[in-house]
Amino acid sequence: MTAQDPIGLPELRDLALSAAREAAAWVADNRAPGRVGVTSTKSGPTDVVTDFDTGAERLLRLRLLGARPDDGILGEEGASVESRSGVTWVVDPIDGTVNFVYDHPGYAVSVAAQVDGTSVAGAVVDIGSATAYSAVRGGGALLHPAGGGSERTLRVPDPPTLDQALVSTGFNYDAAIRSSQATAVAALLGQIRDIRRVGAASLDLCMVASGQVDAYLEQGLNEWDRAAGGLVAEEAGAEVVDLEGRRPSKRMTMAAAPGLLEPLRRTAVDCGF
Repeated sequence: MTAQDPIGLPELRDLALSAAREAAAWVADNRAPGRVGVTSTKSGPTDVVTDFDTGAERLLRLRLLGARPDDGILGEEGASVESRSGVTWVVDPIDGTVNFVYDHPGYAVSVAAQVDGTSVAGAVVDIGSATAYSAVRGGGALLHPAGGGSERTLRVPDPPTLDQALVSTGFNYDAAIRSSQATAVAALLGQIRDIRRVGAASLDLCMVASGQVDAYLEQGLNEWDRAAGGLVAEEAGAEVVDLEGRRPSKRMTMAAAPGLLEPLRRTAVDCGF
């Protein structure tokens, strides 16, 4: 904590990373083989919740507010505490719950610290691989390999032309909206290299940061879906915006390196997103 950084952003990043790792390890250690039972649904029958989602969110709340009791918290599964410090933790205990239920690769813990609605520090941990990503606003993004290998600074590679871009996306839980999105994606497919569907927005955004995909776009995301992964992508050099080039919203979250973002944005509009 310094006069220039009165909150202590690196300390917030370290807490986000340690809490996310603890929750990821708890989920991985306690998950039995086979499919996981669904305990409830949210926006529709395919938008599912498990005991692991609520248990991991409870662990994150205890860990984060135990370390910083004046902070607030906003969690996907209902955790809500008003901040007295100006810092609010935005958490997704298992991003990619459907993948988790099926034990399909692609589910993660996402933890971000926000000030005035802007992410300033955060971490994403891939539960299956234990690979972690972290970022501090203005301080860059890091990849933390599983097993304690050397950290690597993340920088998005020079982007390809749009027709050579590998683009990741996702779909809404509502069947009618999903059908409309599929039509838009079908139109987009003719303009790019190919599409990838991971099933966890936080990992999609981190994959932009690491160069595993060239771009990402998805409609319908909530703040906890993109709070940490979006910061990782930004700090790796990507732009993260909506269809109008403004702050990402439920209408659209789009991430790509400068130079690719604008042609992708224009083409997405033309394709009906």
